[in-house]
Amino acid sequence: MPIVDLAITPLRDLNQALHDIVPGANDLHYDIINPRGSHAVAAGVHAAVTVEVQGNVGYYCGGMNEEATITIHGSAGPGVGENMMSGTIVVKGDASQYAGATACGGLLVIEGNASSRCGISMKGVDIVVHGNIGHMSAFMAQAGNLVVLGDAGDALGDSLYEARIFVRGKVKSLGADCIAKEMKPKHLKILADLLEKAGITDVRPEEFSRYGSARRLYTFHVDNADAY
Repeated sequence: MPIVDLAITPLRDLNQALHDIVPGANDLHYDIINPRGSHAVAAGVHAAVTVEVQGNVGYYCGGMNEEATITIHGSAGPGVGENMMSGTIVVKGDASQYAGATACGGLLVIEGNASSRCGISMKGVDIVVHGNIGHMSAFMAQAGNLVVLGDAGDALGDSLYEARIFVRGKVKSLGADCIAKEMKPKHLKILADLLEKAGITDVRPEEFSRYGSARRLYTFHVDNADAY
């Protein structure tokens, strides 16, 4: 297992080594020490490799991730998992703003709290937050699932499309076109599967409320034609 010390090895060299991994490679587990808040750690990885980051990271850790399993043993700065396509990213601490922004797939787990705009414009990713999320989370979220075990801040799901939001705690306010919706058996199943994937075994899906789009903002109504 390669151990990469970012106090010695340039970040560019680490990311290049991760990008150069080919199918059938032997070194598929990287342990990164002394990240010291570095930006773009393990960004753009497109191989089924395991990356353990021992400490806090800065901006865009795991951005554009594809297939890799990345665990951050600390907190993450803005944009963790931004535009990820697949794979798994786990943040053992807190995440700053716009975690999982524009992400198209994969699973992002934040074991602490997430700041504002968590899941902004998400396009298919599953995000599970153990703690609370900040304001404007899931803004313009198009597809995927945002699961929050704690509370949600102001304007949750503002201008939401078809992403699903599940919140166990309180919601300070809902954004434009976001409404509470019935939790049907299929949604309980989706939520149960996500909790299991995130390693959460002491919480029941029935404890959550579901929120989704009222479908008024992006639906054409002929009576409003003069306003378009």
